[in-house]
Amino acid sequence: MYTRLSAVLFPVFAVLLAGTAFWGYREHQEKNSLLIKAENQYQRAFHELNAHIDQLHEQLGNTLAVNASSHSYQRKGLINIWRITSQAQSEVNQLPLTLLPFNQTEEFLSRIANFSYKTAIRDLTKQPLTEQELATLKTLYQSAEDIAKDLHVVQQKVLADNLRWMDVELALASEDSPRDNAIIDGFKTVDNKIAKYAELDWGRPVAAMYRKRTVDILSGNPVSVDDVRKKAARLLGLDSPSAVQVTENARGTEYAVYSATVNTGDGVTIQMDFTKRGGELIWYMNPREIGNQRTVSLDDAERAAREFLKERGYPEMKAIAVDPYDNAVNLTYAPVQDGAVIYPEKLTVKVALDRGEVIGLQAADYVYEHKERNLPKPAIDEAEARARLNPEFRMERSQLAVIKNDLDEEVLCHEFAGRINGGRYKIYINAENGVEEKIERYQTAEDAGAGRERALAG
Repeated sequence: MYTRLSAVLFPVFAVLLAGTAFWGYREHQEKNSLLIKAENQYQRAFHELNAHIDQLHEQLGNTLAVNASSHSYQRKGLINIWRITSQAQSEVNQLPLTLLPFNQTEEFLSRIANFSYKTAIRDLTKQPLTEQELATLKTLYQSAEDIAKDLHVVQQKVLADNLRWMDVELALASEDSPRDNAIIDGFKTVDNKIAKYAELDWGRPVAAMYRKRTVDILSGNPVSVDDVRKKAARLLGLDSPSAVQVTENARGTEYAVYSATVNTGDGVTIQMDFTKRGGELIWYMNPREIGNQRTVSLDDAERAAREFLKERGYPEMKAIAVDPYDNAVNLTYAPVQDGAVIYPEKLTVKVALDRGEVIGLQAADYVYEHKERNLPKPAIDEAEARARLNPEFRMERSQLAVIKNDLDEEVLCHEFAGRINGGRYKIYINAENGVEEKIERYQTAEDAGAGRERALAG
């Protein structure tokens, strides 16, 4: 009996054991294959990063070497600097450095890219490089040399000692690791050295890109917790402010805001953020569940949004876009001054279509960009601006608009919306010099089918 049972079971167990061994071998092979592929990708990105930093140093030197009147070569050099720096940024993002403090280098590369791009796109024959910009380029030339030298040291260690990037990833992920990896140490050295270039004068256009929306750029007096509690109560039409809970976020920093919450009693907590200076509402959200039954039209929702803004003291605004989704709709508004839509001051109101109730407001752009403007009179009228459009462009509407151009400057433009190349486009022609400042594609609700965006003709 035992002999017969063994004769039957032994082959079965042998097959199972062989199958398990084969499965384990295959799993091990697949895991090794993935690790090798990841290691190869890391090595490629690292060595290409070294090559591009070398090229960046060379291109900065070439741009500085030409005569100050060689505007075409300067522009070519700046475009190459932008291209090379953008590639270097991409390669940094491909390396397993997310847990390593490398933000100084990443931001530095970003600023070089933006500085070179924004300088290259202007007319250097009319606005040549300033002494300050040339000084910045010289500092960047030296900094690129320093970065290249430090990265070469890391590269030599990688090649000489056969260092693996997978070990870097494991070292960064492990809380118990002493992190004395040569690659990690090398990148820390680079990042610490980059910090000394933080105070470079990048010029107004680049500085504006990195301008933080802080308390300091707002007018008005600081408000107290009690002031915010009263403002929130008025906003919600509450009889007593005592139902409003207020906390200060980022206390003691330039980003401090007041957050107010109100429990409605049905499991929903309404949330609001107010600026610490001036007590301006910058965000409001009622996260209640929206019913599936639509009882309100888009026109009714638009009227509800306007009434909401009017009751809270906002000036009359123009609806510039409607974005319906999930039985709700986002309506974007911007103020109008001297017949021009002020796009930098836009705000968005969210209305639920089951009851026509405003359940959200995003007003940060309006709060931080709101100011008095002295708009120039258009030097170029609409007809002259329209003549500069592509002859195949089928215009559907036009208006004056204030936008921010690629140099982060506010400019008065003629905005033309219409069709070309099978799509809808908005083209902005500078009302002072006729330059095409911006071109953007957009969709209406009908174009998108599902109703992702619907532009209003106003």
